[in-house]
Amino acid sequence: MNKIESFKINHDVLTPGVYVSRIDGDVVTYDIRVKIPNGGDYLANPAMHTIEHIFATYARNSRFSDNVIYFGPMGCRTGFYLLLRDKVSRDDALVLVKEAFDFIKDFEGEIPGNSKIECGNYLEHDLDGAKNEAQVMAEVIKDWTVDKMIYLD
Repeated sequence: MNKIESFKINHDVLTPGVYVSRIDGDVVTYDIRVKIPNGGDYLANPAMHTIEHIFATYARNSRFSDNVIYFGPMGCRTGFYLLLRDKVSRDDALVLVKEAFDFIKDFEGEIPGNSKIECGNYLEHDLDGAKNEAQVMAEVIKDWTVDKMIYLD
């Protein structure tokens, strides 16, 4: 089988941040890297699950909602993928990611979609863990620019 594009990225040099992962027609995939790959520190499943619920809900209720295709975790537990229509500029995509992590770090209340009828694993959430991870990520990307959204070799 052919190697997929995400496996062609040199994970030895990848650091936390926001990157353009790939472009497929009018869909842009953003790599939101929260942890250093193979660094021994990974997102805990409950915190990652909570970030997924809150970020996805935030993005689908933002001014970019009509252009949000998908938000979800990476299986390696080092980050997330955000898929947007290319109508959203790189600058605006970065604004959305920054706003979403700021929203998560300050989130209070019920986790969106956190009931048995809405979620396939509704008991595995960690709001405090999600808020802590979002706080760290918000700090990492606060000065992130479009120029930094390119993978380095």
